[in-house]
Amino acid sequence: MKIVGLTGGIGSGKSTVSRMIQKHNIPIIDADLLAREVVQPNKPAYKLIVNHFSKEILLEDGTLDRTKLRNIIFSDETQRKLLNKFTHPYIRREILKLVIWYWIAGKRAVVLDTPLLIEGGLHKLMCYVIVVYCSEQIQLHRLMERDNCSEDVARQCISAQMPLKEKIKFANFVIDNSGDLSETERQVANILNKAKPSLLNWLLIWLGPPLLVSLPIMYIVTKSIK
Repeated sequence: MKIVGLTGGIGSGKSTVSRMIQKHNIPIIDADLLAREVVQPNKPAYKLIVNHFSKEILLEDGTLDRTKLRNIIFSDETQRKLLNKFTHPYIRREILKLVIWYWIAGKRAVVLDTPLLIEGGLHKLMCYVIVVYCSEQIQLHRLMERDNCSEDVARQCISAQMPLKEKIKFANFVIDNSGDLSETERQVANILNKAKPSLLNWLLIWLGPPLLVSLPIMYIVTKSIK
């Protein structure tokens, strides 16, 4: 099974590309979704966050106030790194569980969708890395429109992440999402055709680990019978 990393920047359209990939019947592991799950009340990461940031970052129902927490971490790099330290080990564990599940299910490819693919070093474990790109001006416009925020706030959010121009240096494939959706869909389809393993390669990859384990066992059993 090939593991493909999908990343981009805030406002670049990564989520749009992720939905397009799903239409090709390729499973998506959404790191943002997993990040929400691991910080549910009483989960280990939740307790670490509350112990550090205090109950001031909680809503009345006990869940995290994401807007308040986001404002803290986007204005303070040290706090942002601490939040990542609290959550990333649990997110990675959930990612590993899903990768194993999809491999057992016989999937030929799976896409890991995460904004911090490169920053977290996960790109080194991918068969391919896809970066969704657009200009900073388009990023800025989309973010202001999406979150109904000021230009200063939008720029702060963008500057808190690795610039897209830096991310594309790590990419095997770049999707330019500056134009219309039909052009983006064309690029997605073209990349998936190149990245998707052939049936023979998939069989070799899928059967490889079980064979590596079973062959020595079969040899030992045969020797013992003789």
